[in-house]
Amino acid sequence: MTLESFVAIIGGLFGLIVGSFLNVCIVRLPANLSVVRPRSRCPRCEQPIAWYDNVPVLSWLALRGKCRGCGLPISPMYPGVELLTAGIWAAMAWAYPLELEGLRGALFFTLLLGIALTDVREYIIPDEFTWGGLVLGLLFALAGGLPTLLPALVGAVTGFGLLWLVGVAGHLALKEEAMGGGDIKMMAMVGAFVGWQGVLLTIFLGALLGTIVFLPLSLLGRKKLVPFGVFLSLGAAATWIAGPTIIAWYRGYIGL
Repeated sequence: MTLESFVAIIGGLFGLIVGSFLNVCIVRLPANLSVVRPRSRCPRCEQPIAWYDNVPVLSWLALRGKCRGCGLPISPMYPGVELLTAGIWAAMAWAYPLELEGLRGALFFTLLLGIALTDVREYIIPDEFTWGGLVLGLLFALAGGLPTLLPALVGAVTGFGLLWLVGVAGHLALKEEAMGGGDIKMMAMVGAFVGWQGVLLTIFLGALLGTIVFLPLSLLGRKKLVPFGVFLSLGAAATWIAGPTIIAWYRGYIGL
């Protein structure tokens, strides 16, 4: 077994644990509930979940997706989030074995997953994901000294400032809220991880994806709130993975 494979397995297993905690955050943070107390319980019968029924993925499979107490279904979101988070951590551990960059990427993608799911479920992006993620992004940048800290600070300011300006302009033009505060704070966090150029690409990709999905609904007369954080999360993930390549291609295309 190679070092990359071994580290990826360990990362995936740790990711399952992180994903289990992320589920708690996704459900409780939008409701302003503690993620520590009370212990996990069924939301219907409120029976506390025993440790052996709280093992990521395996317990859900063993219980056939039903609560042991009341027998009602347990949302497949729970094992889904655990598996996705495990995949994120395994992939980052494999790509950056025993490197700080792997941890930075794993936490960034975990935050994006939490933001996307809370926004699509509740139209809320908790501050714990945005301001907390901003602090994490700046701390990782600080580890590299001024050459990495300065771009992270510029990225954070750019992300916050651009979305704030879009919100103000939209409010003046439409006479209603055009940009949620959570989206604005989210882009400050994203900027700390991907820099100012990454912010521009993230916003472009997020707007493009949002338009592709919601423009047909608008043309059909189906007005819906747009959970823009979902599309920004997808744009930020794409920017992390392929941003430098896309930016280099674009600069070459316009002759810069």
